[in-house]
Amino acid sequence: MAKVLVSSAAEGDYADALCWYAERSVQVAEQFEAEFAATLDTIGSDPERFPLLDDRHRYYLMRRYPFQVIFRLHGEDVLVIAVAHAKRKPLYWADR
Repeated sequence: MAKVLVSSAAEGDYADALCWYAERSVQVAEQFEAEFAATLDTIGSDPERFPLLDDRHRYYLMRRYPFQVIFRLHGEDVLVIAVAHAKRKPLYWADR
């Protein structure tokens, strides 16, 4: 299992989304938090099985929430570079 590291920019994306959900429903925010944790575990278990976004980035589309977790392989580790809303600001993360 690969170690999954979350960049500070991706952590900010995640925190923004979590706050947005928490303002609307604590229960939904907790579910988002749980799904994000499960997503990181799933990515870490076999990161190369997920589709390529470009020549170095892969993504995982969260099941219940409209977010893509965008990552790249970094040696034997995985680096999450964005938690991007699937319908807003495409490729805003590309310079990370």
